[in-house]
Amino acid sequence: MTNEQTILVTGGAGFIGSALIRYIIANTKHKVVNIDKLSYSGNLGSLNSIKGNKNYIFERVDICDSNELERIFRENKPDIVIHLAAESHVDRSIDGPLEFIQTNIFGTYTLLENSRNYYKLLKSAKKKKFRFLHVSTDEVYGDLRSSSNFFSEETRYDPSSPYSASKASSDHLVRAWHRSYGLPVLITNCSNNYGPFQFPEKLIPHVILSAIRGKKIPIYGDGTQIRDWLYVEDHIYALMDVAFNGVIGETYNIGGNNEIQNIEVAKMICSILDKLAPEKLNGMSSFCELISHVKDRPGHDVRYAIDSSKIKRNLGWSPNENFESGIFKTVQWYLANLSWSNNVQNGNYKLKRLGVDIK
Repeated sequence: MTNEQTILVTGGAGFIGSALIRYIIANTKHKVVNIDKLSYSGNLGSLNSIKGNKNYIFERVDICDSNELERIFRENKPDIVIHLAAESHVDRSIDGPLEFIQTNIFGTYTLLENSRNYYKLLKSAKKKKFRFLHVSTDEVYGDLRSSSNFFSEETRYDPSSPYSASKASSDHLVRAWHRSYGLPVLITNCSNNYGPFQFPEKLIPHVILSAIRGKKIPIYGDGTQIRDWLYVEDHIYALMDVAFNGVIGETYNIGGNNEIQNIEVAKMICSILDKLAPEKLNGMSSFCELISHVKDRPGHDVRYAIDSSKIKRNLGWSPNENFESGIFKTVQWYLANLSWSNNVQNGNYKLKRLGVDIK
């Protein structure tokens, strides 16, 4: 990889952000500055393995705070910005869209402006290597329904939820800052991520944790909604490829080539748990008995599927995990790290931010 650089990561205490930071610190000599306001899903416990590393700095800052961002840029002089900070839960966006508008749109604008002001003052050598990578989602493209088509980088945006609309808006802002001001940007749109350290409200950890606690496993509608699942470590490899080797101004779609119905995801997890945690069945023949269909959410998209041929062709990236291997690793991790999940679900991870020692 290239010479040591300073990488500013927003949202680095989140699921994907923490995985990215753990990878960079463990596998490179780059310095990482992690900006995270520690909203409900930000968990510094996901970064315990690299806490205290000389190449890691944490700043508890909201990306909407322009003065603090200006200070961080001035003090740390980043070579690359990887923007992951976002409110990302669809149900929460339907219940209360304002925070999604604030963080995903205004926060991205504030980060872009501070990046632009910093970039235009850089000397030529540092200016040449500066990059702003904006990490987005396939949900901006809307619903493929039952067609055999795939989302490509040219697919028209058609968001369905306040979350996806706010991410679509942020994508447009990033492109505009490139075209209007020459900011050297890259955009990625990824499919559904899964893996270790994912916040328990998301589908896969929610199914795992509900099952082993003997609780009902809620599945929206008939569960036939299709998602393309991407193991988080494969996503990290792709982000690093794009950040260092992508073509400025380009968008890269990142998918796992794993289209699966939500109901089948739940059944696969239950089948794995039947083998790995039979002591928790409590008289059931299978954890599948806990699956319960609930009323579908408003505007629920039927199918997402990504065409990743551009990043494979131009950067040589492809996922290492298929869904069978990735989901097995994920279930194993949650079973082995129940204390992490317990600290999230009982709120103790929030107390750790205040310096309260949780035994």
